[in-house]
Amino acid sequence: MDMRTIMCFGDSNTHGTRAMRHMSDRRRFEPSDRWPDAMASRLGVGWQVLAEGHPGRNAVFDDPIEGEHKNGLRVLPALLESHRPLDLVIVMLGTNDLKTRFSVPASDIAIGLERLVAAIRGSDAGPDRAPPGVLLAAPVPIAETGFLGDMFAGGAAKSRALAPLLTDVAERQGAEFVDLGAVAEVDMTDGIHLSAAAQGAIAQTMARQVRAMFA
Repeated sequence: MDMRTIMCFGDSNTHGTRAMRHMSDRRRFEPSDRWPDAMASRLGVGWQVLAEGHPGRNAVFDDPIEGEHKNGLRVLPALLESHRPLDLVIVMLGTNDLKTRFSVPASDIAIGLERLVAAIRGSDAGPDRAPPGVLLAAPVPIAETGFLGDMFAGGAAKSRALAPLLTDVAERQGAEFVDLGAVAEVDMTDGIHLSAAAQGAIAQTMARQVRAMFA
């Protein structure tokens, strides 16, 4: 059986960050409870899943506070080259773009994510120098609560507007799409990160979608 390789390109919710109680809280779920690993378990033999989740990563912005290395577009080409050949890249970003410091509407966040998808679809990082497939995920909508509420002020409404915009992005770019807001909710401790149950629900949804893509 040929091995298929998936790269999960995301932020702290792909990293497996637990709901934060304060800024220095860096607790993380065990690997088996993080959605990329849990998805790999559900897919079974013949699949290699690479988790590239970076806390604070956004689509295209140099973060003026946390650093330019949080810009997903800057690091994506190196990751594509490092892990090629890739059969599929799952893009699960957009949450950090909601931060008040970036002051952009949901439509601009979608355009930034489209640049990522276009970069993947325009690469030769897939088998036989073809582009990898892309599964674009609309992230779970956030809640403005807990100590992160001020950092994401105004972001909750924008997060709920992303799914229909990203549906259009996926259609334009020839990518697959999944709306994670339909299957999971954020942990209300901080309104941004996921519970173990939500991680599991996302893993199940992603595995089902991946199987359908490669059936």
